[in-house]
Amino acid sequence: MTAQRILVVDDEANARRAIATILGEEGYEVAEASNGEEALARLADFSPAVVLTDVRMPKMDGLTFLQKAREQGADATFIMMTAFASVETAVEAMRAGAEHYLVKPLDANAVLVVLGKALEKRALERETENLREQVRQRARFHNIIGDSSQLQAVYDMVKRAATTKATVLILGESGTGKELIAQAIHHESQRRDKAFVKVHCAALSEGLLESELFGHEKGAFTGAVGRKEGRFELADGGTLFLDEIGEISPSVQVKLLRVLQQREFERVGGTQTLKVDVRIVAATHRDLVGEVKAGRFREDLYYRLNVVAVTLPPLRERKSDIPALVSHFLEKYSDSYGKEVRGLAPGTLQALLSYDWPGNIRELENAIERAVVLAPGHELTTDDLPPVLRGPRPVGASPSSLIPGATLAQIEREAILRTLERVGGSTTRAAEILGISVRKVQYRLKEYGAAAHGTTPPASDSDEEGSEADAASE
Repeated sequence: MTAQRILVVDDEANARRAIATILGEEGYEVAEASNGEEALARLADFSPAVVLTDVRMPKMDGLTFLQKAREQGADATFIMMTAFASVETAVEAMRAGAEHYLVKPLDANAVLVVLGKALEKRALERETENLREQVRQRARFHNIIGDSSQLQAVYDMVKRAATTKATVLILGESGTGKELIAQAIHHESQRRDKAFVKVHCAALSEGLLESELFGHEKGAFTGAVGRKEGRFELADGGTLFLDEIGEISPSVQVKLLRVLQQREFERVGGTQTLKVDVRIVAATHRDLVGEVKAGRFREDLYYRLNVVAVTLPPLRERKSDIPALVSHFLEKYSDSYGKEVRGLAPGTLQALLSYDWPGNIRELENAIERAVVLAPGHELTTDDLPPVLRGPRPVGASPSSLIPGATLAQIEREAILRTLERVGGSTTRAAEILGISVRKVQYRLKEYGAAAHGTTPPASDSDEEGSEADAASE
């Protein structure tokens, strides 16, 4: 293993060399500088992990050196040293980004302890960031986050259907991510270099929707001052995503059926027949079978749309994806609002798992955004969550605080939840650390969510058998 690099900055030569000697004997690679200006020059070529710097020095003092180093993008951990300690100086140093503050004359053991803790924290931060990146790469499929068995089945269906010309119908409750699936189908297809055009059918009146889809000629209706190309023309060669297809009127259904059957149409108010090569992906939260039986949706159109059906599970049925989703939204909104909220306090993940999320991913995202805005610290607590999510606080903050008097199941639950919080929601990484299977972690997450409502976990027989097999082998 490469020795950790430490830069010692002090205008007192004897003190500087004494510290450098001690650190060198402990196996660190040490460089020295006599003032802030010299130290700034050493940062680039030496790239230290930690900088031990005096506060009061000629030419450039330690605080100015720290500020300029941060401005230049240095990511070294700073530990300040001074013989003139004061509360004001300490506060200023911490605000500038120092990790710790040591008072001279220095105690060698104290220096080594503080340095060790600083390096340990630094390593943990980098490991966490690496894990986050692994989670991002492993759990995302064209911006779709999650690695539950239900979502893996969706990924498999998308990959198989995307390479064909088949029309795809995406079904699922509102907020489950149907548009993301439509985009994934387009990006996995041979049409990926062509346009992806979307129309929200429920947002437009019948007349406007017809004009948006098929275009119109000049004078076709009041306000039509010129020719307009419709979305079908704009999507020629690419993909047209019809969101909330279940909301379109019977007359538009007829015209859409013709396009699906013959790949041709006329603009509103026009006579010229236009032909297009467009791949249709449609989505709805409605039960189209029920709509067909009720006479509100054409049966022949339904079968034209339903060549390949992809059903997205609601979030309550794939709660094992919640940790990864929360990690993603934490990062997204922390960056968006300029806050440093990067983790969850004990009990917060359990509160998120215990809720059924009737608004699905959209509701979860809104809840995390709200919590990030309101959070006063670096971790989200249950107090930061919407009132509907706040439940009783857990007994104890760590597995060790549950002992004695806790059951093995309680200890296991605490271990799984705290490990997931530590690794940014990655069930794969949590399973590796805990020495159990990914399936067991995912099954337990379903179990914890169901227990909050007094129900059995929504798992398949294969999930239960897998969990029992895991337990038997451990």
